[in-house]
Amino acid sequence: MSLELGLDTFGDIANGPDGEPLHPAQVVREVLAEGQLADQLGLDFFGIGEHHRPDYAISAPDTVLAALASTTERIRLGTSVTVLSSDDPVRVFERFSTLDALSSGRAEVTVGRGSFIESFPLFGFALEDYEVLFSEKLDLLAHLLTEQPVLWEGTIRPPLQVDQVMPGTEGGRIPTWVAVGGTPQSMVRAAAYGLPVVVAIIGGPARQFAPLVDLYRRALVQAEQPEQPLGVHSPGHVAATDEQAREEYLGPFVEYMNRLGRERGWAPMDEVRALEQLGPDGAAYVGSPETVARKIADTARLLGLSRFQLKYSMGHLPHEQRMECIRLYAEQVGPRVRELLAP
Repeated sequence: MSLELGLDTFGDIANGPDGEPLHPAQVVREVLAEGQLADQLGLDFFGIGEHHRPDYAISAPDTVLAALASTTERIRLGTSVTVLSSDDPVRVFERFSTLDALSSGRAEVTVGRGSFIESFPLFGFALEDYEVLFSEKLDLLAHLLTEQPVLWEGTIRPPLQVDQVMPGTEGGRIPTWVAVGGTPQSMVRAAAYGLPVVVAIIGGPARQFAPLVDLYRRALVQAEQPEQPLGVHSPGHVAATDEQAREEYLGPFVEYMNRLGRERGWAPMDEVRALEQLGPDGAAYVGSPETVARKIADTARLLGLSRFQLKYSMGHLPHEQRMECIRLYAEQVGPRVRELLAP
């Protein structure tokens, strides 16, 4: 089976040599260098997530992607994710069709509701409209993606009648994915529009998502939509050995999960629970190239993946370790995954 290998980052605010958090501007520049390295090493996709909180430096991923479009040659450039609920579908189309022009057809967009809610008050949206905002905006975006005249009406904005939204793409369509966190409704909705999905597996084993993936594929058939690609987004880190990878990753991972847990009322994560997530049945792909490659190949076979996206940034994990992770992922993990998946 053929599997694309990609990378995702949220522009996590790492610590500098003095142990203090870096300025967000420095983090943005580091992400640019990481995307350029991914392109040079032949990886398939580089995704940047949108966030509006102090943990992350990137609130406008399409701007960073535009910089990458002019400094890379072949890697596909997209988001992980664009928070469609608090955005304007027309502007999303315009920004990414422009990125498509700048990158000579390498732009993608992954839309979702995001895992945080800061963008709602920031842009003047009410949380009680959480569901209707996403469902109606996805419907409007689906119409815009056809690059045909649009006559649309909903409840969240005035009706839209437009013959053309500029600029159109040379290929006729922006590749658009829907990010899902594992709810059946999200899977069925994406299938109804004939859109591929990226499943965010950030806790527990991949096998628990097999029933949802099967539901998605059955929903495509029932909606009379063609077969679509399927991706997985999961955190991870690659180093020379399993021990080194765990040593580098464990501290940032535990610190981040406990910071998030305090916001959401989760029980504290200790080292034992963290190591479970880093193990064979956990959501994190952490270890030597051989360990990570085997885990990716197992997930790809289990779910029938078209793409695997490693979220390689984590909390205060420093730039140098992220760059080495990217190098090992491209030069050693990728070839080994292809060997393992070969007929």
